[in-house]
Amino acid sequence: MSNSRNHLRTPLKVRLRIDHPVHGEMLVTTRDISDCGVYVLMDQAQNVLALGEQMQGQVQGLPMEAPILTLEVVRIEAQGVGLRFVHSE
Repeated sequence: MSNSRNHLRTPLKVRLRIDHPVHGEMLVTTRDISDCGVYVLMDQAQNVLALGEQMQGQVQGLPMEAPILTLEVVRIEAQGVGLRFVHSE
């Protein structure tokens, strides 16, 4: 399988709070980040997300409050979920 990614992924392990409109608040850990999105670790039992769903996300544990971003599910795998940053125009 070829890697057709346009953005370099950087390993990053931080806590991310996801606020889902149906499933509520979830705390997950990131695996990596790029300019266009983030990969979060979730096992299949805890993953209730579906492709195309949007939710809010905010990094936790920083010395200042991180911005709240809109995220969209673009990939679901056994280890986790790929989330794309949705930019408001």
